[in-house]
Amino acid sequence: IKLTPDGELLFTLAMPLVEQMDKLPEEFAARRGDIDRGRVDVAAGWSTILYVLPRYVEEFRHAHPNIELKLHNVTGAEGLAQLRAGHVDFAVGPLLEVPEDIEFHPVVSYEPLLITALDHPLAQKESFTLSELSQFPFILPPRHLSTWSTVDSAFKKHGLDYEVAMEVGGWEVIKKYVELGLGISVVMSICITGDERLHVVSASEHFPDRTYGVVLRKGKFLSPQARSFVAMLLPAATAQAESEAPPGP
Repeated sequence: IKLTPDGELLFTLAMPLVEQMDKLPEEFAARRGDIDRGRVDVAAGWSTILYVLPRYVEEFRHAHPNIELKLHNVTGAEGLAQLRAGHVDFAVGPLLEVPEDIEFHPVVSYEPLLITALDHPLAQKESFTLSELSQFPFILPPRHLSTWSTVDSAFKKHGLDYEVAMEVGGWEVIKKYVELGLGISVVMSICITGDERLHVVSASEHFPDRTYGVVLRKGKFLSPQARSFVAMLLPAATAQAESEAPPGP
């Protein structure tokens, strides 16, 4: 077989490109393996940042001290918007409903607890009904957060009215005002240290557990740095993200 003049010209032009392509896997592997530089952006709510992520952040920072880590303190809806827009690598938090373009990989679940002041009438009880709870004012996080939806759904399901005396942000603030006897609340077990001056009892009979997980956008290719952090949160999520990533670099 003999190349035509046009074929020889094309061969000459293409040869350097072919050589670069042959070296591409080695070059890509070398650069991909160096994950000690770069940045990871994570969207998460205040409670997730304060209670769920610290041990993972500590582990990641010790393993990769030169990688910049930015935690975006956002609501669940804001986190999804940032994820879809490509402003963050992934999100971490609870997700009550999973949209079609989103993957949710559970990491850890926490039990709901009823908290009251020590001298509250409910403090004498180790169990309760929703009807009994409806007789007392609640202190809840803002209504756009998942705790409000959880409490509201439980009462509406049983046709019960309830009163929200205060709407405040953050479980630490809620615990403080409950200690003062200004209302009762439902919080997740992760925020209870045992040092609080509160009566604490399980509320899992009436309210669901809260599951926190890794939130990924389907089809999004994670950087090596982001995959490393996800691996500390959930190795299975990393494997699935890899398998569903687009082919090629």
